[in-house]
Amino acid sequence: MRQRQAFSAKWSRVAITWLPFADAASAQVPLSRLLRLSLFQVSVGMMMVLLNGTLNRVMIVELGIPAWLVALMIAIPLLAAPFRALIGHRSDTHRSVLGWRRVPFIWFGTLMQFGGLAIMPFALLLMSDPNLFSIGVTASTLAFLLAGFGMHTTQTAGLALTGDLVDDERRPRAVSLLYLALLVGMMLSSLVIGGLLVDFTPTRLVQVIQGAAVLTLVLNLVALWKQEARSTATASADTYRPAFSEVWQSFTARPVTIRLLAAVGLGATAFAMQDALLEPYGGEILGLSVGATTGLTGAWALGALVAFTLSARWLGRGTDSLRVAGYGVVVGIAAFILVIFAAPLGSPVALGLGATLIGAGAGLFLVGTLTTAMALSTSQTAGLALGAWGAVQTTSAGLAIALGGVLRDVVSSLAVADGLGHTLAHRSTGYATIYIIEICLLLATLIVLGPLVGQTPAAARTTGSNVGGNRFGLTEFPT
Repeated sequence: MRQRQAFSAKWSRVAITWLPFADAASAQVPLSRLLRLSLFQVSVGMMMVLLNGTLNRVMIVELGIPAWLVALMIAIPLLAAPFRALIGHRSDTHRSVLGWRRVPFIWFGTLMQFGGLAIMPFALLLMSDPNLFSIGVTASTLAFLLAGFGMHTTQTAGLALTGDLVDDERRPRAVSLLYLALLVGMMLSSLVIGGLLVDFTPTRLVQVIQGAAVLTLVLNLVALWKQEARSTATASADTYRPAFSEVWQSFTARPVTIRLLAAVGLGATAFAMQDALLEPYGGEILGLSVGATTGLTGAWALGALVAFTLSARWLGRGTDSLRVAGYGVVVGIAAFILVIFAAPLGSPVALGLGATLIGAGAGLFLVGTLTTAMALSTSQTAGLALGAWGAVQTTSAGLAIALGGVLRDVVSSLAVADGLGHTLAHRSTGYATIYIIEICLLLATLIVLGPLVGQTPAAARTTGSNVGGNRFGLTEFPT
């Protein structure tokens, strides 16, 4: 018995030492339960790799679909982004006769994810047939729309459920554990999916995507099982439920809020415009395989993970959260310069390093701006602030992805036709133009952020410390 207790204590110390945020566990919510709950983030990470990485490369290079149409398809799931704030608010105030607030949203979000992935490979193959192109476009639009709304609904309600389960002291570390699961899910999925699609065939594409659909359903069911307790207050019609407009007006009352959201929109646009182009850039310009280009998504996730580690340290030392965002913008500028020079140098290493730095820069920027947004909120508007930040960020990213694909096609066509001069008559010109635009947008983001540094509440500059009691920052980063 003593040996068993000593062995258990030893491995508990190992878990606390090596597993980030493992101290989020408590007697009421043990680590095993938190890890099981985090599985819904793994499914979201897998979905992100498919939608933003593998599928855009496959559609452009292997299936020969125009990049502008691919970019529009990839942007469709982000149409759900503006509704994230409303989804979060609705899950806060939802009335269910079964006494659940979050479970219905997670369940129906999971069903939408499953349905979208189930029909997606067949829809994509129809798009590659000129005789069935219009049917393929319609079916693909439906598939991407279902997958997008399902992913956003599941993640918003799942993170809210995490906040319900753990106490105030442990909540930041618990949500951080879930975000770590998202990054791990992205990296593992990029490796597995890339390996399975090394020898691409239409049949293999169907198998991989439909396998992801089944795995999504299984992971989310396991994550959701017996997590939320039933509540009589949730089932009661007498429980006070504030209107969305009332909570929104309270959040936007501060003048600095609008400027902050504008900076978030600019920065998100700058980092996301290349999302549907990075892997095709590696395949078309540098001649990389499907597996190699899918690995770029894993490199991005690795960079984001490093960024969160650094930002935790900096915020813990009291660094202004918007300075951390500024560091991310500067890293992003350097990343896009590396990506541009990868083509003339013919260097996959430069492209991989650039992808890693893009993830790091985006991570630092998003951590800093979200930390500030939550510091500007009150206890009644914290959930809405998370949703508003996510809505602006993902909506801007969706528009940027669509615009990036269109501009790439237009500029590349002009360049190849000698419309821009003999020197620029190359397919890489279209890609390089997008990266230069992103650098300019990042410079504009610095201009918008500059006046806000030092003007935010003290809580935004000391998020990482224990000053101020309840706090929200890096450790509640949602997406």
